[in-house]
Amino acid sequence: MASRSGSRPQPLSLYIHWPFCVTKCPYCDFNSHVRDRVDQAVWRAALLADLRHEAQATAGQRLVSIFFGGGTPSLMDPATTEALIAEALALWPNDGAVEITLEANPSSVEASRFADFASAGVNRVSLGLQALDDAALKLLGRPHDLAQGLAALEVAQRHFGRVSFDLIHSRPGQTVAAWEAELARALSFGTEHLSAYQLTIEEGTRFHTLARKGLLDLPAEEAAADMFELTGAMCAAAGLPLYEVSNHARPGAESRHNLQYWRYGDYAGVGPGAHGRRGGLATTRLKRPESWLEAVLARGEGLEAETPIAPGDAAEEALMMGLRLADGIDPDAFAARTGIALDDIASPPARARLERLGLLAPGRALRVTAGGRMLTNRLILELASGLKQSAEMPS
Repeated sequence: MASRSGSRPQPLSLYIHWPFCVTKCPYCDFNSHVRDRVDQAVWRAALLADLRHEAQATAGQRLVSIFFGGGTPSLMDPATTEALIAEALALWPNDGAVEITLEANPSSVEASRFADFASAGVNRVSLGLQALDDAALKLLGRPHDLAQGLAALEVAQRHFGRVSFDLIHSRPGQTVAAWEAELARALSFGTEHLSAYQLTIEEGTRFHTLARKGLLDLPAEEAAADMFELTGAMCAAAGLPLYEVSNHARPGAESRHNLQYWRYGDYAGVGPGAHGRRGGLATTRLKRPESWLEAVLARGEGLEAETPIAPGDAAEEALMMGLRLADGIDPDAFAARTGIALDDIASPPARARLERLGLLAPGRALRVTAGGRMLTNRLILELASGLKQSAEMPS
């Protein structure tokens, strides 16, 4: 978010959403849709129009990253990717070293186009491997098998200077020992970045329906916590320390785009359902692809809402983002971005609990590490809510 004090414009990240997938995974609650046919030329023109609208709204800000997310943006025509990158670099000031990430599925069809995406300007790929086990991939509804996934990873490492991939742990039936072996294999591939997410059961997904019926054999909470702790220790030993709750990287190889979110910087959102935070405004795009497309064709942008962010809401959002980071929250940056001093957020009971957890010390930033232990997502939500409301939290 831009500084409320009117000082020089903050750096800007750009998120571009491609909403289409080959299949809908049973755990996924993202804005993704399966369509028999997508007119690439029409979508290219619409995304460019939506992008130009955001460029006008953020004129003069310095572009530091572009992220193609989804959905499955590797289903996008590389020519569309190239056109969007070229337009963004022409519209926003930048230093010529913009991080440009593409999320990709590891299918053979998509991997065959990695060279084209690299030529289009993509310099970082995030590969959705999700598991290194064929049975788990089938359970997760993934459209690739392990052989395809590993082949795609090899192709990605050949064409992109920066490669990350995702894994999901605490899957149905998974044991701590099995995860340890899987993670050890993952770390042997030598990528600079690894995202390891605990499986969450999101409302409205097929997994949510199965869980309510007792048809998912999920690991116990203690086992999931052990997998979380094990991940941090093994990644650190391999030279990829944890820098965010679910992300590990070699020093200097952290995702600059995602750091912009977690540090509560400005970002513009383009495409169906995309969110943005810029100039003290929260932006949301129309979610249904066809509705978004109709709006862009009619008026040149796909906005659903553009809402001023109250200081209290900005503080809550900045807390929820910053508590995820190993570096914690910088008090000066927090005050500049929210208009509220970090010291004014916590009530005495909230501060006392933070101090007991080793998360707060006088004159220090809020941190998410305590004796090498990371906070869980649930505790982050609890702390952020408790701090914002200045309410006493349970011990």
